[in-house]
Amino acid sequence: MITCKALRMQKTKLGFSKILLVLLLSCCCLLGCKKRGGRDPAPQPPSQEQEVIPELSTIKAWLVDKNVTEETAWLFYNMKMVAKKNILFGQQDATKRGVVNSSTSWANEQHLPRPSKEKSDVKEVTGSFPVVYGHDFNYIAGWAEGGWFDYERQIAKELTIEAYNRGGINTYSWHYNNPVSKGSFNWNESPVEAVSKILPGGSHHDVYKGSLRQIAEYANSLISADGKLVPVIFRPFHEMDGSWFWWGKNHCTPAQYKELYQFTVNYLKELGVHNFLYCWSPGGDYTSSGQYFEFYPGDDFVDVLGTDNYGLNSNSSSATISNKLKIVSDYAKQKNKIAAFTETGQQNLTVNNWYTQNLLAGLQAQKIEMAYVLVWANTVTAYWTPYKNHPAEADFLQFKSSAYVMFADELKRTMYQRPQQ
Repeated sequence: MITCKALRMQKTKLGFSKILLVLLLSCCCLLGCKKRGGRDPAPQPPSQEQEVIPELSTIKAWLVDKNVTEETAWLFYNMKMVAKKNILFGQQDATKRGVVNSSTSWANEQHLPRPSKEKSDVKEVTGSFPVVYGHDFNYIAGWAEGGWFDYERQIAKELTIEAYNRGGINTYSWHYNNPVSKGSFNWNESPVEAVSKILPGGSHHDVYKGSLRQIAEYANSLISADGKLVPVIFRPFHEMDGSWFWWGKNHCTPAQYKELYQFTVNYLKELGVHNFLYCWSPGGDYTSSGQYFEFYPGDDFVDVLGTDNYGLNSNSSSATISNKLKIVSDYAKQKNKIAAFTETGQQNLTVNNWYTQNLLAGLQAQKIEMAYVLVWANTVTAYWTPYKNHPAEADFLQFKSSAYVMFADELKRTMYQRPQQ
Protein backbone atom coordinates (compact mmCIF):
# COMPACT_ATOMS: atom_id res chain seq x y z
CA MET A 1 0.00 0.00 0.00
CA ILE A 2 1.41 3.43 -1.03
CA THR A 3 1.32 6.03 1.70
CA CYS A 4 0.70 9.72 1.06
CA LYS A 5 4.28 10.51 2.03
CA ALA A 6 5.68 8.03 -0.46
CA LEU A 7 3.44 9.42 -3.16
CA ARG A 8 4.66 12.95 -2.53
CA MET A 9 8.33 11.79 -2.69
CA GLN A 10 7.70 10.03 -6.01
CA LYS A 11 6.17 13.18 -7.52
CA THR A 12 9.13 15.21 -6.29
CA LYS A 13 11.58 12.85 -8.04
CA LEU A 14 9.56 13.05 -11.22
CA GLY A 15 9.69 16.85 -10.99
CA PHE A 16 13.46 16.88 -10.68
CA SER A 17 13.77 14.48 -13.62
CA LYS A 18 11.69 16.76 -15.83
CA ILE A 19 13.76 19.79 -14.85
CA LEU A 20 16.98 17.89 -15.59
CA LEU A 21 15.66 16.76 -18.98
CA VAL A 22 14.71 20.35 -19.89
CA LEU A 23 18.18 21.61 -18.93
CA LEU A 24 19.89 18.92 -21.02
CA LEU A 25 17.73 19.69 -24.05
CA SER A 26 18.46 23.40 -23.68
CA CYS A 27 22.23 22.79 -23.62
CA CYS A 28 22.05 20.64 -26.73
CA CYS A 29 20.03 23.29 -28.51
CA LEU A 30 22.50 26.02 -27.56
CA LEU A 31 25.46 23.94 -28.77
CA GLY A 32 23.69 23.19 -32.05
CA CYS A 33 22.92 26.86 -32.62
CA LYS A 34 26.53 27.79 -31.91
CA LYS A 35 27.75 25.30 -34.52
CA ARG A 36 25.29 26.61 -37.10
CA GLY A 37 25.47 30.32 -36.51
CA GLY A 38 28.09 31.07 -33.88
CA ARG A 39 31.85 31.49 -34.16
CA ASP A 40 33.86 29.85 -36.92
CA PRO A 41 34.66 26.20 -36.27
CA ALA A 42 38.23 25.13 -35.61
CA PRO A 43 40.31 25.11 -38.82
CA GLN A 44 40.58 21.73 -40.51
CA PRO A 45 43.96 20.38 -41.67
CA PRO A 46 44.51 20.73 -45.45
CA SER A 47 43.58 17.79 -47.63
CA GLN A 48 46.47 15.63 -48.79
CA GLU A 49 45.32 16.30 -52.35
CA GLN A 50 45.57 20.08 -51.96
CA GLU A 51 48.52 21.51 -53.87
CA VAL A 52 50.73 23.83 -51.87
CA ILE A 53 52.32 26.13 -54.42
CA PRO A 54 55.76 27.46 -53.49
CA GLU A 55 56.89 31.02 -54.10
CA LEU A 56 58.50 31.72 -57.46
CA SER A 57 61.77 32.55 -55.69
CA THR A 58 61.74 29.10 -54.11
CA ILE A 59 61.33 27.39 -57.46
CA LYS A 60 64.16 29.43 -58.98
CA ALA A 61 66.40 28.41 -56.09
CA TRP A 62 65.93 24.77 -57.13
CA LEU A 63 67.18 25.40 -60.66
CA VAL A 64 70.59 25.48 -62.32
CA ASP A 65 70.03 29.05 -63.48
CA LYS A 66 68.78 31.15 -60.55
CA ASN A 67 67.89 33.93 -63.00
CA VAL A 68 65.58 31.96 -65.28
CA THR A 69 62.51 33.65 -66.66
CA GLU A 70 59.26 33.24 -64.77
CA GLU A 71 57.83 31.11 -67.56
CA THR A 72 60.81 28.74 -67.42
CA ALA A 73 60.53 28.37 -63.64
CA TRP A 74 56.79 27.67 -63.80
CA LEU A 75 57.36 25.16 -66.58
CA PHE A 76 59.71 23.23 -64.30
CA TYR A 77 57.25 23.33 -61.41
CA ASN A 78 54.22 22.31 -63.49
CA MET A 79 56.07 19.41 -65.10
CA LYS A 80 57.12 18.26 -61.66
CA MET A 81 53.52 18.33 -60.46
CA VAL A 82 52.17 16.57 -63.56
CA ALA A 83 54.69 13.77 -63.05
CA LYS A 84 53.15 12.84 -59.71
CA LYS A 85 50.15 11.24 -61.45
CA ASN A 86 50.68 11.46 -65.21
CA ILE A 87 53.20 11.47 -68.01
CA LEU A 88 53.20 13.85 -71.01
CA PHE A 89 53.61 12.43 -74.52
CA GLY A 90 56.05 13.92 -77.01
CA GLN A 91 57.67 13.33 -80.38
CA GLN A 92 60.81 14.55 -82.10
CA ASP A 93 60.07 16.78 -85.13
CA ALA A 94 56.36 16.41 -84.42
CA THR A 95 55.39 19.22 -86.79
CA LYS A 96 58.56 19.15 -88.90
CA ARG A 97 58.27 15.83 -90.72
CA GLY A 98 56.19 12.67 -90.93
CA VAL A 99 54.77 9.89 -93.04
CA VAL A 100 51.55 9.38 -94.96
CA ASN A 101 52.18 5.67 -95.40
CA SER A 102 55.12 3.28 -95.57
CA SER A 103 56.36 4.78 -98.84
CA THR A 104 55.30 8.45 -98.68
CA SER A 105 56.69 11.12 -96.38
CA TRP A 106 56.28 14.85 -95.83
CA ALA A 107 58.71 17.38 -94.38
CA ASN A 108 58.94 21.08 -93.73
CA GLU A 109 62.12 21.59 -95.76
CA GLN A 110 63.12 24.18 -98.31
CA HIS A 111 63.24 21.87 -101.33
CA LEU A 112 59.79 20.34 -100.66
CA PRO A 113 56.23 21.69 -100.86
CA ARG A 114 55.68 23.49 -97.58
CA PRO A 115 53.04 21.81 -95.39
CA SER A 116 50.99 23.55 -92.73
CA LYS A 117 52.90 24.29 -89.52
CA GLU A 118 50.05 22.45 -87.76
CA LYS A 119 50.54 19.22 -89.67
CA SER A 120 51.38 16.36 -87.32
CA ASP A 121 51.26 12.58 -87.62
CA VAL A 122 50.19 12.31 -83.99
CA LYS A 123 47.34 14.74 -84.55
CA GLU A 124 46.32 13.01 -87.78
CA VAL A 125 45.77 9.73 -85.90
CA THR A 126 44.60 10.89 -82.46
CA GLY A 127 43.04 14.29 -83.15
CA SER A 128 45.47 15.89 -80.72
CA PHE A 129 48.96 17.34 -80.79
CA PRO A 130 51.57 15.87 -78.47
CA VAL A 131 52.52 18.00 -75.46
CA VAL A 132 56.29 17.80 -75.98
CA TYR A 133 57.99 18.80 -79.25
CA GLY A 134 61.55 17.68 -79.93
CA HIS A 135 63.96 19.80 -82.00
CA ASP A 136 67.72 19.84 -82.68
CA PHE A 137 70.46 22.48 -82.69
CA ASN A 138 72.35 20.55 -85.37
CA TYR A 139 71.70 23.07 -88.15
CA ILE A 140 71.44 26.07 -85.85
CA ALA A 141 74.85 25.92 -84.18
CA GLY A 142 77.79 25.04 -86.40
CA TRP A 143 79.50 26.25 -89.52
CA ALA A 144 77.11 25.19 -92.28
CA GLU A 145 76.05 28.07 -94.51
CA GLY A 146 73.64 28.57 -97.38
CA GLY A 147 69.97 28.96 -98.11
CA TRP A 148 68.99 25.43 -97.10
CA PHE A 149 70.53 25.85 -93.64
CA ASP A 150 69.06 29.33 -93.26
CA TYR A 151 65.64 27.81 -93.94
CA GLU A 152 66.25 25.06 -91.37
CA ARG A 153 67.05 27.65 -88.71
CA GLN A 154 64.02 29.75 -89.55
CA ILE A 155 61.52 26.89 -89.66
CA ALA A 156 62.85 25.48 -86.37
CA LYS A 157 62.26 28.87 -84.79
CA GLU A 158 58.75 29.15 -86.20
CA LEU A 159 57.73 25.63 -85.14
CA THR A 160 59.16 26.16 -81.65
CA ILE A 161 57.19 29.37 -81.16
CA GLU A 162 54.03 27.77 -82.61
CA ALA A 163 54.36 24.87 -80.15
CA TYR A 164 54.69 27.29 -77.23
CA ASN A 165 51.74 29.38 -78.43
CA ARG A 166 49.48 26.31 -78.30
CA GLY A 167 50.73 25.40 -74.81
CA GLY A 168 53.31 22.80 -75.80
CA ILE A 169 56.78 22.16 -74.39
CA ASN A 170 59.97 22.40 -76.48
CA THR A 171 63.09 20.32 -75.96
CA TYR A 172 66.29 20.60 -78.01
CA SER A 173 68.94 17.92 -78.37
CA TRP A 174 72.23 18.69 -80.12
CA HIS A 175 73.68 16.32 -82.69
CA TYR A 176 76.70 18.59 -82.90
CA ASN A 177 78.98 17.92 -85.85
CA ASN A 178 82.57 17.31 -84.85
CA PRO A 179 84.05 20.79 -84.19
CA VAL A 180 87.59 19.62 -84.91
CA SER A 181 87.10 17.64 -88.13
CA LYS A 182 83.97 19.58 -89.17
CA GLY A 183 82.63 16.14 -90.05
CA SER A 184 79.71 14.13 -88.73
CA PHE A 185 78.69 13.80 -85.08
CA ASN A 186 78.82 10.02 -85.60
CA TRP A 187 82.19 8.64 -84.58
CA ASN A 188 82.30 5.99 -87.28
CA GLU A 189 81.89 8.68 -89.96
CA SER A 190 84.40 11.11 -88.45
CA PRO A 191 86.69 9.32 -85.96
CA VAL A 192 88.51 12.41 -84.69
CA GLU A 193 88.97 13.07 -80.95
CA ALA A 194 87.45 16.43 -80.05
CA VAL A 195 86.43 16.77 -76.39
CA SER A 196 89.87 17.60 -74.98
CA LYS A 197 90.46 20.09 -77.82
CA ILE A 198 87.31 22.15 -77.22
CA LEU A 199 87.76 22.42 -73.45
CA PRO A 200 89.28 25.63 -72.04
CA GLY A 201 92.91 25.77 -73.14
CA GLY A 202 92.30 23.41 -76.04
CA SER A 203 93.15 24.13 -79.68
CA HIS A 204 89.50 24.42 -80.72
CA HIS A 205 88.02 26.03 -77.64
CA ASP A 206 87.18 29.23 -79.50
CA VAL A 207 85.41 27.22 -82.19
CA TYR A 208 83.22 25.69 -79.51
CA LYS A 209 82.51 29.04 -77.89
CA GLY A 210 81.41 30.32 -81.28
CA SER A 211 78.85 27.51 -81.54
CA LEU A 212 77.53 28.33 -78.08
CA ARG A 213 77.18 31.99 -79.07
CA GLN A 214 75.00 30.86 -81.96
CA ILE A 215 72.79 28.91 -79.56
CA ALA A 216 72.56 31.89 -77.22
CA GLU A 217 71.59 34.23 -80.05
CA TYR A 218 68.94 31.78 -81.22
CA ALA A 219 67.57 31.20 -77.71
CA ASN A 220 67.12 34.92 -77.16
CA SER A 221 65.30 35.27 -80.50
CA LEU A 222 62.50 32.89 -79.49
CA ILE A 223 59.87 35.55 -78.80
CA SER A 224 56.34 34.21 -78.53
CA ALA A 225 52.97 35.78 -79.33
CA ASP A 226 52.71 37.02 -75.74
CA GLY A 227 56.09 38.77 -76.02
CA LYS A 228 57.81 36.29 -73.70
CA LEU A 229 60.93 34.23 -74.30
CA VAL A 230 60.02 30.64 -75.10
CA PRO A 231 61.43 28.22 -72.49
CA VAL A 232 63.52 25.33 -73.83
CA ILE A 233 64.69 22.06 -72.28
CA PHE A 234 68.26 21.85 -73.60
CA ARG A 235 69.74 18.33 -73.79
CA PRO A 236 73.36 18.49 -74.99
CA PHE A 237 75.79 15.58 -75.36
CA HIS A 238 73.26 12.80 -74.77
CA GLU A 239 74.00 9.06 -74.71
CA MET A 240 77.57 9.74 -73.62
CA ASP A 241 77.77 6.27 -72.08
CA GLY A 242 77.86 4.81 -75.60
CA SER A 243 80.66 5.22 -78.13
CA TRP A 244 78.72 6.18 -81.27
CA PHE A 245 79.14 9.97 -80.80
CA TRP A 246 82.45 11.84 -80.62
CA TRP A 247 81.64 12.81 -77.02
CA GLY A 248 81.06 9.16 -76.08
CA LYS A 249 82.83 7.21 -73.37
CA ASN A 250 85.57 5.72 -75.53
CA HIS A 251 86.57 9.14 -76.84
CA CYS A 252 86.89 11.11 -73.59
CA THR A 253 87.19 10.47 -69.88
CA PRO A 254 84.27 11.01 -67.48
CA ALA A 255 86.16 14.00 -66.03
CA GLN A 256 86.55 15.58 -69.48
CA TYR A 257 82.90 15.02 -70.30
CA LYS A 258 81.78 16.58 -67.03
CA GLU A 259 84.01 19.60 -67.62
CA LEU A 260 82.56 20.03 -71.11
CA TYR A 261 78.98 19.88 -69.86
CA GLN A 262 79.69 22.24 -66.98
CA PHE A 263 81.44 24.77 -69.24
CA THR A 264 78.51 24.62 -71.66
CA VAL A 265 75.99 25.50 -68.95
CA ASN A 266 78.12 28.23 -67.37
CA TYR A 267 78.98 29.89 -70.69
CA LEU A 268 75.37 29.97 -71.87
CA LYS A 269 74.34 31.64 -68.61
CA GLU A 270 77.22 34.08 -69.04
CA LEU A 271 75.91 34.86 -72.53
CA GLY A 272 72.54 35.82 -71.05
CA VAL A 273 70.51 32.68 -71.78
CA HIS A 274 67.85 32.48 -69.08
CA ASN A 275 65.11 30.46 -70.76
CA PHE A 276 66.83 27.05 -70.56
CA LEU A 277 66.28 24.06 -68.32
CA TYR A 278 69.28 21.74 -68.61
CA CYS A 279 68.72 18.04 -69.29
CA TRP A 280 71.26 15.24 -69.06
CA SER A 281 70.44 11.82 -70.52
CA PRO A 282 72.62 8.72 -70.80
CA GLY A 283 71.55 5.67 -72.78
CA GLY A 284 69.71 2.71 -71.33
CA ASP A 285 72.43 0.12 -70.80
CA TYR A 286 72.90 0.84 -67.09
CA THR A 287 71.65 -1.58 -64.43
CA SER A 288 72.72 0.36 -61.34
CA SER A 289 72.82 3.94 -60.15
CA GLY A 290 76.62 3.79 -60.21
CA GLN A 291 76.60 3.05 -63.92
CA TYR A 292 73.89 5.64 -64.61
CA PHE A 293 75.82 8.44 -62.87
CA GLU A 294 79.30 7.67 -64.25
CA PHE A 295 79.29 10.81 -66.43
CA TYR A 296 76.94 12.92 -64.30
CA PRO A 297 78.12 16.58 -64.30
CA GLY A 298 76.57 17.30 -60.89
CA ASP A 299 73.38 18.63 -59.34
CA ASP A 300 74.42 22.23 -59.95
CA PHE A 301 74.29 21.67 -63.71
CA VAL A 302 71.22 19.50 -64.29
CA ASP A 303 67.49 20.30 -63.95
CA VAL A 304 66.08 17.28 -65.80
CA LEU A 305 67.49 13.77 -65.53
CA GLY A 306 66.68 11.66 -68.56
CA THR A 307 67.37 8.33 -70.14
CA ASP A 308 67.28 7.14 -73.75
CA ASN A 309 66.22 3.52 -74.17
CA TYR A 310 65.17 1.74 -77.34
CA GLY A 311 65.24 -1.67 -75.68
CA LEU A 312 61.51 -1.94 -74.98
CA ASN A 313 60.91 -5.18 -76.85
CA SER A 314 59.92 -8.78 -76.31
CA ASN A 315 63.39 -9.59 -74.96
CA SER A 316 63.09 -7.14 -72.06
CA SER A 317 60.43 -7.39 -69.39
CA SER A 318 58.38 -4.45 -68.18
CA ALA A 319 60.05 -4.87 -64.79
CA THR A 320 63.54 -4.50 -66.33
CA ILE A 321 62.67 -1.20 -68.01
CA SER A 322 60.75 -0.01 -64.97
CA ASN A 323 63.72 -0.62 -62.68
CA LYS A 324 65.92 1.50 -64.94
CA LEU A 325 63.37 4.31 -64.95
CA LYS A 326 63.00 4.08 -61.18
CA ILE A 327 66.71 4.81 -60.68
CA VAL A 328 66.18 8.10 -62.54
CA SER A 329 62.85 8.89 -60.88
CA ASP A 330 64.06 8.21 -57.33
CA TYR A 331 67.09 10.47 -57.69
CA ALA A 332 65.03 13.26 -59.25
CA LYS A 333 62.56 13.17 -56.37
CA GLN A 334 65.35 13.09 -53.82
CA LYS A 335 67.13 16.09 -55.35
CA ASN A 336 64.06 18.16 -56.29
CA LYS A 337 64.59 17.67 -60.00
CA ILE A 338 62.55 16.25 -62.88
CA ALA A 339 62.89 12.83 -64.47
CA ALA A 340 62.00 12.15 -68.12
CA PHE A 341 62.06 9.28 -70.61
CA THR A 342 63.90 11.42 -73.14
CA GLU A 343 64.02 8.98 -76.09
CA THR A 344 62.36 5.67 -76.84
CA GLY A 345 60.36 3.89 -79.51
CA GLN A 346 59.92 0.78 -81.62
CA GLN A 347 61.08 1.31 -85.18
CA ASN A 348 58.29 0.95 -87.78
CA LEU A 349 56.01 -0.50 -85.08
CA THR A 350 56.39 -4.11 -86.18
CA VAL A 351 54.90 -5.00 -82.78
CA ASN A 352 51.32 -3.81 -83.22
CA ASN A 353 50.60 -3.46 -79.50
CA TRP A 354 53.96 -1.99 -78.51
CA TYR A 355 52.51 1.21 -77.05
CA THR A 356 50.26 -0.52 -74.52
CA GLN A 357 52.05 -3.80 -73.87
CA ASN A 358 55.64 -2.50 -73.82
CA LEU A 359 55.78 1.25 -73.25
CA LEU A 360 52.73 1.74 -71.03
CA ALA A 361 53.36 -1.51 -69.17
CA GLY A 362 56.94 -0.45 -68.44
CA LEU A 363 55.88 2.99 -67.27
CA GLN A 364 53.25 1.60 -64.92
CA ALA A 365 54.99 -1.51 -63.60
CA GLN A 366 55.76 0.37 -60.38
CA LYS A 367 55.35 3.86 -58.98
CA ILE A 368 57.65 6.30 -60.77
CA GLU A 369 57.47 10.00 -61.57
CA MET A 370 58.46 10.81 -65.15
CA ALA A 371 57.44 14.18 -66.59
CA TYR A 372 57.37 13.09 -70.22
CA VAL A 373 58.18 10.37 -72.71
CA LEU A 374 59.40 11.24 -76.21
CA VAL A 375 59.52 8.99 -79.28
CA TRP A 376 61.70 9.76 -82.28
CA ALA A 377 60.86 11.48 -85.58
CA ASN A 378 58.89 9.80 -88.38
CA THR A 379 60.55 9.13 -91.74
CA VAL A 380 59.78 6.52 -94.39
CA THR A 381 62.75 4.40 -93.36
CA ALA A 382 62.08 4.72 -89.62
CA TYR A 383 58.81 5.84 -88.08
CA TRP A 384 57.78 5.64 -84.42
CA THR A 385 54.09 6.57 -84.33
CA PRO A 386 51.55 4.92 -86.65
CA TYR A 387 50.00 6.55 -89.68
CA LYS A 388 46.31 6.20 -90.50
CA ASN A 389 45.24 2.58 -91.09
CA HIS A 390 48.56 1.21 -89.82
CA PRO A 391 48.06 -2.08 -87.89
CA ALA A 392 49.29 -0.32 -84.70
CA GLU A 393 46.80 2.56 -84.98
CA ALA A 394 44.20 1.03 -82.65
CA ASP A 395 46.81 0.27 -80.00
CA PHE A 396 48.15 3.83 -80.18
CA LEU A 397 44.63 5.16 -79.63
CA GLN A 398 44.24 2.82 -76.67
CA PHE A 399 47.55 4.12 -75.30
CA LYS A 400 46.24 7.68 -75.60
CA SER A 401 43.03 6.73 -73.79
CA SER A 402 44.99 5.72 -70.69
CA ALA A 403 44.26 8.06 -67.78
CA TYR A 404 47.99 8.07 -67.08
CA VAL A 405 49.15 9.41 -70.45
CA MET A 406 48.45 13.02 -71.40
CA PHE A 407 48.30 14.48 -74.91
CA ALA A 408 47.73 18.19 -75.60
CA ASP A 409 43.92 17.95 -75.55
CA GLU A 410 44.06 16.46 -72.04
CA LEU A 411 46.45 18.95 -70.48
CA LYS A 412 44.76 20.61 -67.52
CA ARG A 413 47.52 23.08 -66.64
CA THR A 414 48.85 26.19 -68.27
CA MET A 415 52.45 25.04 -68.14
CA TYR A 416 54.08 28.49 -68.11
CA GLN A 417 52.08 30.15 -65.35
CA ARG A 418 51.38 29.79 -61.66
CA PRO A 419 48.57 27.25 -61.23
CA GLN A 420 45.15 28.71 -60.43
CA GLN A 421 43.53 27.54 -57.21
